[in-house]
Amino acid sequence: MFKLLVAFLRSLLLPRLALLLENVALRHQLTVLQRSAKRPRLRKSDRILWAWLSTIWPSWRSCLVIVKPDTVVRWHRLGFRLYWRWLSRPKRTGRPKVPLEVRELIRRISRDNSTWGVPRIRDELALLGIQVAESTIRKYRIRSKKPPSQTWRSFLKNHVKDIAAIDFFTIPTVNFRVLYCFIVLRHDRRKLIHFNVTAHPTAAWTAQQIIEAFPFDEAPKYLIRDRDGIYGNHFRYRLKHMGIEEVVIAPRSPWQNPFVERVIGSIRRDCLDHVIVLNEAHLVRILSEYIDYYHNARPHQSLDHNSPLPRIVESPDNGRVVAEPILGGLHHRYRRAA
Repeated sequence: MFKLLVAFLRSLLLPRLALLLENVALRHQLTVLQRSAKRPRLRKSDRILWAWLSTIWPSWRSCLVIVKPDTVVRWHRLGFRLYWRWLSRPKRTGRPKVPLEVRELIRRISRDNSTWGVPRIRDELALLGIQVAESTIRKYRIRSKKPPSQTWRSFLKNHVKDIAAIDFFTIPTVNFRVLYCFIVLRHDRRKLIHFNVTAHPTAAWTAQQIIEAFPFDEAPKYLIRDRDGIYGNHFRYRLKHMGIEEVVIAPRSPWQNPFVERVIGSIRRDCLDHVIVLNEAHLVRILSEYIDYYHNARPHQSLDHNSPLPRIVESPDNGRVVAEPILGGLHHRYRRAA
């Protein structure tokens, strides 16, 4: 009977004794660790765990070794402040955000029109159906550090109608004679308003070509030319009498007269490089036909891919496409025929 009682007490006390010894061992190790190691680094999740345990477990202080209880209380209060700060965060107020396309349009208008102020940009946007405040335009427009100035492209476009250019180029004939072709080009629509051919150019002959090219009320303000000796005193006197100001390019600098040089290159590549000239009359006939094609049919990149005399876009409803041969089939003009 006694042995049974001892066995019963032993089975009852041994598990609790083992648990007690385990707690003693763990506490001893924590004490040694706290005594020998530096301050442990706690993560945010650790702080949240102990703050939560402090609210649901009355005896949480008895097991706390790593930090002091006051630290856990401070963590809990900090979490409470953060929670109410999140609840009391300011709501989004004020004017609605300006759409990205409107902001880009304001920057584009201010960039393209350097002399426009805020009221002018606002009026332009209002005409486009966009209502914005002046403060918004003032915020997003591009400000220039220097005084507003037009671009060189704008400056040249504003004066291009008053500019013409002249030049000579040579063509060999079938019997090895050299003919001189004189051309006059208006810059605004790249129109060849006059040309003539001679075997013996002189200053008087060249001056007469200027008279034939420009009626008195259609003379340009400026005439660009090179330093060829053919433009003598008689030629300069005639220009001065017509109110035309000469613009002489630098020596050996054909790039300073680019439009007329490009036209001469087009005449050679499109026409003269493919024919043998017989005489002056033959050359005049060929150039007349090519210049008519050049004005009425040939597209130009600088003229929005249209001809100097603009062509009308023909709808497919106008009929099928037919071809008209130019210069014996060297080129063709295409149109729609009903």
